[in-house]
Amino acid sequence: MLTVVIAFTMNVLVAVAKTIAAVLTGSASMMAEAAHSWADAGNEVFLLQAERRGARGRDRAHPFGYGRETYVWSMIAAFGLFTVGAVVSIMHGINALSDKEAGSDYLVGYIVLAISAILEGISFTQTIRQAREGGRRLSMHPLRFVSRTSDATLRAVFAEDAAALIGLAIAAVGMALHQITGDGRWDAIGSILVGCLLGFVAMFLIRRNREFLVGQVAPPQIRDEVLRALLTRADIDRVTYLHMEFVGPAQFYLVAAVDLVGDLAEHDLAPRLRQIESEIEEDDTIVEAVLTLSTVDEASLAHADEGPITL
Repeated sequence: MLTVVIAFTMNVLVAVAKTIAAVLTGSASMMAEAAHSWADAGNEVFLLQAERRGARGRDRAHPFGYGRETYVWSMIAAFGLFTVGAVVSIMHGINALSDKEAGSDYLVGYIVLAISAILEGISFTQTIRQAREGGRRLSMHPLRFVSRTSDATLRAVFAEDAAALIGLAIAAVGMALHQITGDGRWDAIGSILVGCLLGFVAMFLIRRNREFLVGQVAPPQIRDEVLRALLTRADIDRVTYLHMEFVGPAQFYLVAAVDLVGDLAEHDLAPRLRQIESEIEEDDTIVEAVLTLSTVDEASLAHADEGPITL
C-alpha cells in the first residue's frame, strides 16, 4: 500500500509539471510523457482499489477470499496504461510527424524532465527496496522476483516506474534533437517510442495478471518448503501429492495426499484429517487446505535439502 501511495503522489506531481512544460515547449515527446504520467496516476487509483478489495477475508460466498480481485483491478490498470498512455502517445506522435517547426522554451522542458526523474526515482527506489526484500526471501534476483511475484500491485508499480524513467530519457533525446535540428519530427518519433514502450509494459502486465486469474501454481521454492513443513509433522509419514495454487497475493489453495502415521480406524481418520487441515490453515498464506489419503502404491514426493524459506 505504501508503494502505491508514494507512486500515486509522485505521478500526480510529475503529470502536472509535464503538462505545463508540454504546453510551453510544444514538444510532442513531452506531451506523450504528460499523457503517460496522467495514465500512471489513474492506474494507481485502480491499484489502491486492488489492495483494498483484495485484502478482504473469505466468507460463505467466497470461500477462498477476495485475493483474485487484486488481479482483476490490476488488469484494468494495465488496460488503462495501454489505452490512455500507449494509444494517445502513438497517435499524438503520428499526428506530429508533419511538424517541422522549431520548438521553444527548451530550458523549461529540460528542467521539468530533471525534476520528473527525481520524483520518479523516489517512487522507483521504494519498489526496488520491496523487490529486493522479496527476492532475498526466495533467493531470487529482484527483477526475476518482480516478474514471478504474486503481488500484482508491486509488479505494476515497478514496471510503470521503470517505463517512466526510460520514457523520460526518450523524451529528453527527442526534445534535444528537435532543438538541434529544428525538425519537430524527432519529437514525434520520441512520442511514438514512448507509446510503444507503454504498450509493451501493458501487454506484460496483462499477461501476468491473466495467468494468475486462470490459475498459477506456486513456484518450486515455496512448494518445496511446504512439502518439507508437512513432512516434519509428527502425524504425517509421507506425502504423495501436493498442489498449491495462488488465490491471491501470497495466498494459496493447498491440496495434498498424505499417509498418516499409525493405522487409525476409519471413524478416526476423517476427524484427524480435518484437524490437520485446520492447523495448516493457521498459516496466513494457506487460505484453504484439503487433505486426502495416499494409497500404498503411490510414490512419495521428494524435496530438496535446503534451508527454510519465509513465505
